[in-house]
Amino acid sequence: MREPLVSVLVPVRDEAEYLGEALRSLAAQTLEDLEVLVVDDGSVDDTAEVAAGFAAADCRFRLLRQQRLGVVAAAERARAEARGRYVACMDGDDVSRPERLELQLAALEAEGLAACGGGVAYFSAGTVSDGLRRYERWLNSLTTVELVRRDVFVESPVANPTLFARAEVISAVGGYRETLWPEDYDLVLRLWASGAAFRNLEAVVLDWRDHPERLSRTSPRYSVEAFARCRVHHLRATLLRDGRDAVVWGAGPVGKLFARELLAAGVGVAAFVEVDPRKLGKEIYGVPVVAHDEAVAPEALALGAVAGAAARERLRALAREQGRQEGVDFVAVA
Repeated sequence: MREPLVSVLVPVRDEAEYLGEALRSLAAQTLEDLEVLVVDDGSVDDTAEVAAGFAAADCRFRLLRQQRLGVVAAAERARAEARGRYVACMDGDDVSRPERLELQLAALEAEGLAACGGGVAYFSAGTVSDGLRRYERWLNSLTTVELVRRDVFVESPVANPTLFARAEVISAVGGYRETLWPEDYDLVLRLWASGAAFRNLEAVVLDWRDHPERLSRTSPRYSVEAFARCRVHHLRATLLRDGRDAVVWGAGPVGKLFARELLAAGVGVAAFVEVDPRKLGKEIYGVPVVAHDEAVAPEALALGAVAGAAARERLRALAREQGRQEGVDFVAVA
């Protein structure tokens, strides 16, 4: 049997309400040389029956069933069965736009990228929150490799249901792993650490459904604390390796959360840096709060831990004034 060019990985559980629309969007792709691997992770609704209908009608679709093992096991089951030179990810409740795979394949081949994501448009039966709209705008702005590398510790810079990659690149970094934090962000950070080049396409390629049963809304692995723990884990393995200390720029909620996770992971925090005069001279978790113009631990990694793009840009400007290089001795986090 001839191998397909692209394997689409679709791990699902109890998604019968939305799965038909998702799979129809894959059947309608302008890039037709594909296989769609639907892994049913122990659904108790009609998810398997919906997928089986597509498999019976279109030989490009395959249904794989397993006991309830979780999204990582389901995604890795799909990846193990994949035969394509490229892999694309998709959730069972989202909708890929018709030219998605064709555009992403063209970008990888033309630019030599290891992977790419694409623009997203949130939709919901209700109202999409302002927070999701801000994330949508930020995500859709990361259209160069440089911008992705700059913001990789702010949030996950690639929406997992838009991920398209060379299969060997995903294999080289170990695929999806069981962790105490988001498995998709963990994969993206390992791609970054490997030096892989990736970005988001300018075009919107996915309509991203928001609803109360989304895993990101129901699992503790997607909490704010879990995201911070993920960032700290990967910083320790890269820019904070060999016992390097950190300086946390920002003593607000973001900075305090990040400092707590750093300290819990055994990373030294030399100081908090603040512009608010009310906080100067105090201590947080036993760490002094100093003014932004004080020379403190110049060899440490400065972490710009603030919420909001405008505040991050102010800290980036301050880092440049101090001669710090982004990605080397200054990183924006959130």
